[in-house]
Amino acid sequence: MDILNSIILLLNYIFIPALSYGSQLALGAIFVTLIYGILRFANFATGDMMSFGTMVTILFTWYLQSLGFSLGVLPTALVAIPFAIMFMVAYMLFIDKFVFSYYRVNKSPPVQLAMVSIGVMFVTQAIVRIIIGPADQRFFDGQKFIIKAREFKEMTGLNEGLAIKSTQVLTIFVTIVLVSLLFWFLNKTKTGKSMKAYSDNEDLALLSGIDPKRIVMITWIIAGILATIGGVLYGLDKSFKPFTYFNNMLPIFAAAIVGGIGNPFGAFLGGYVIAFSEIFLTYAYKKFFSYILPESMEPESLVQLLSTDYKFAVSFSILVIVLLYRPSGIFKGKVL
Repeated sequence: MDILNSIILLLNYIFIPALSYGSQLALGAIFVTLIYGILRFANFATGDMMSFGTMVTILFTWYLQSLGFSLGVLPTALVAIPFAIMFMVAYMLFIDKFVFSYYRVNKSPPVQLAMVSIGVMFVTQAIVRIIIGPADQRFFDGQKFIIKAREFKEMTGLNEGLAIKSTQVLTIFVTIVLVSLLFWFLNKTKTGKSMKAYSDNEDLALLSGIDPKRIVMITWIIAGILATIGGVLYGLDKSFKPFTYFNNMLPIFAAAIVGGIGNPFGAFLGGYVIAFSEIFLTYAYKKFFSYILPESMEPESLVQLLSTDYKFAVSFSILVIVLLYRPSGIFKGKVL
């Protein structure tokens, strides 16, 4: 029984939260790696782009809720997401046309585009704060838990209860479907292959008749979809606060670089590497060891490698180690 309790404990506090968090980071990391791989610059506005898409989703969700619309156990935000994606894509194309395209046409160095993206980041963050405010905003309705801890205890007779939120299941399911569709698009369709060819060799792609304007537009459309859905899934699972999305920029970039920036599959796996690392290293294992060790050997301390205050330090440390020892990432990407 103690072994089962220890397994449930790890599932409840490490594995399920890490899978959910990793899925959210993975979508953001793929956003970063697509922009870097095709448009050739590090977009530091990633977190705030996700924030913008989530904000629009919230506004549409509130509007639908005011009309009495509901999906029952599922969040109304699922219906609002397509509208938010359209706004997000329009905003990204607007920013590209009036900001990024100037530097792209003039063949500016990537570092200059990266600096410009920081300006876009602050502008986007200001827009979000002005429209919806800096405070926490909750937009979840419907059933929050699929399995509740108390019900699980009563059903199994175990001391530990397993609680699974509907948002966690939704996050993992939507991420798998979305990433599968994206990989199919990139590897099987003519447009996807054109994007990969443009990423590998821009000059050769242009000689082959590939339209660069079309590639750029499609890249921003895909990025808009990833940013909106990734941001909404994070907001549903936790809550929406603009500054939180800004803070997520570090683990998102760490995930992209760990996996191999410029490699979408590597970015996808990198999200889970960062999520599991953060949660494994900041979890207090005292209760876990009390289940698997004899009573005389039970620890008195929390058995916590790092305080949760140092959660982002984990991402930063992994990022530095990878850049020092394997700058191309776990799966070879474009070296920074």
